[in-house]
Amino acid sequence: MKRFPILLALVVFAAQATAQAPAPRQLTKWDRLAHDILKELVEINTSESVGSTAQAAKAMAARLKAAGFPDSDVVVLENAPRKGNLVARLRARTATRKPILLLSHIDVVEAKPEDWTLAPFKFTEKDSTFFGRGTSDNKDDAAIDIALIIRLKTEGFALDRDIIVAATTDEEGGPANGVSWLIASHPELIQAEYGLNEGGSGRVKEGKKLSHDVQLAEKKVLNFTLTSINPGGHSSRPIKDNAITHLSAALVKIGAFDFPVHLNDVTRAYFSQSAALVDADIGVAMKALVANPLDAKAAAVVSTDASYNSQLRTTCVATMLAGGHASNALPQRATATVNCRILPDEDGAEIERTLVRVIDDAKVTVSPSGTPRNTKIIPLPAELRTHIERVTGELWPGLPVIPTMGTGATDGSRLRNAGIPTFGVAGQFYGESYAHGMNERIPEQAFYDSFEFMYRLVTGLSRKVVP
Repeated sequence: MKRFPILLALVVFAAQATAQAPAPRQLTKWDRLAHDILKELVEINTSESVGSTAQAAKAMAARLKAAGFPDSDVVVLENAPRKGNLVARLRARTATRKPILLLSHIDVVEAKPEDWTLAPFKFTEKDSTFFGRGTSDNKDDAAIDIALIIRLKTEGFALDRDIIVAATTDEEGGPANGVSWLIASHPELIQAEYGLNEGGSGRVKEGKKLSHDVQLAEKKVLNFTLTSINPGGHSSRPIKDNAITHLSAALVKIGAFDFPVHLNDVTRAYFSQSAALVDADIGVAMKALVANPLDAKAAAVVSTDASYNSQLRTTCVATMLAGGHASNALPQRATATVNCRILPDEDGAEIERTLVRVIDDAKVTVSPSGTPRNTKIIPLPAELRTHIERVTGELWPGLPVIPTMGTGATDGSRLRNAGIPTFGVAGQFYGESYAHGMNERIPEQAFYDSFEFMYRLVTGLSRKVVP
């Protein structure tokens, strides 16, 4: 296997695990601008069922044009009804390098008001926290990116490269993915040396910052439909051959099964460098696994943490279930969706064969829904690594920067597959944000810190050097 020395060398600054940010700074007009943009975005419903990313994209375009961006550099492209993508460009007076792309998505997962204690599409500020659907996934990044280029334009910052902001639709699984459409239809709008996207995060435990994790890879996603079919009959005469019973047994087997540990260059570096930051017993187990991925005892210890377990292996979990057609009838059909997150260098067909083998029941069929999107592991460019380390050290002295593999899916893989190296980095120390869950939230100060981090990072990457 090819090695990426730059990953293994990503040890930074100091070994302290609990470096903390300085006291909260006074909010600036730019912080307030980012706040206002986030509020506006959250209060535009952009869910698949009834929302409109086109409305959100147009609202952001209006802000940019009001800030002096010419119409030619702010475009809203609609690739389906209610689906909109904003692409804006802040031009350098004299560009000597390829642009940087700041990517976010403005669609959100569904949010049922009856499941929340707060209104999901109202921006609520309470207990130094911002609440609302999209606050952490991913309207926070969109707000920061838009406020950032408005600030740079207003300040007249001397850039040596263009900065492109793309806020796109249907990242959360809708039928009209904006990044794929831009790659296919308007690639010239988003061509860049590299992209900065969601996917990285700051690790926080009990209020203490452990590390700043930068995403260099992500898992592939593949759903499987499990189906059991039966002639059925009257429920007053039950038999053991029951579609729901067969399916239930299959799901129990999948729930009890662990795919084997399989480390790649990113996860090997992640566990090597995380070992000093976590509880002693888990740290010892992490080191043992890096030395020997077949160490079952070490794997069992590390796997007790769901986030670490998802870095170790491919995972499959039942997420949806349906069965039967009447309360007084034996079920004729039962189905379940099993969501698999597959390691970058593993194959969907092999995962399917494994599920069939684990279930071991001819009366339950396993069918994949499409094919998983390829994901690439790309090493962090030296220039980008240097500036991430620098800004992390400025804001959170002593905090290590560690490479990570995203266990969720982002549009970064689409860009990487199209030849634009894209990395997850945002300086966000949110803790538990309940993304995709009820009462989604982010800490107010962490949002402003992320804005400051991105400003320092982008200016460092784009600063024109005057002879």
